[in-house]
Amino acid sequence: MRATVRARPLEGGCTCGRVRYRMLDAPLVVHCCHCRWCQRETGTAFALNALIESDRVLRLQGETETVDTPSSSGRGQQIMRCPNCRIAVWSHYSGSGHAVRFVRVGTLDEPDRLPPDVHIYTASKQPWVVLPPDAPSYAEYYRASEVWSPQSLARRAALRAANTDMP
Repeated sequence: MRATVRARPLEGGCTCGRVRYRMLDAPLVVHCCHCRWCQRETGTAFALNALIESDRVLRLQGETETVDTPSSSGRGQQIMRCPNCRIAVWSHYSGSGHAVRFVRVGTLDEPDRLPPDVHIYTASKQPWVVLPPDAPSYAEYYRASEVWSPQSLARRAALRAANTDMP
């Protein structure tokens, strides 16, 4: 686990400050996704998401608005946005339902504390984005057992046991 996250919980929120949250634990993993869907959705080169159990994210203030959005899987995702400034704070993907939040790292007060653990869908990354030579990267997706820590794998197993609709 990331020691800095355990020592100091991460907090974040939207641009206008109406929505605030606290991550109560380290994320399971941090994805830097270079797929075309994330590029289009964010309007930039990639999306940086910290995957964490939903019950380990405490909403400090404000409510989010759910925006149903298509995804490349065809099953869609729900993007949770501030109803005032429209910033995407986190998403729920159909594969994990509401059990896992994909927290937008850029909405954290200290986003530099969560660099990516893995770069995914690099087959469609922008050619001018240069990845560090030692960064784990995959042309498409990956097997969690190849990337996730043993602690994160155990947490995922507990999630699956509690949520029978998770793959």
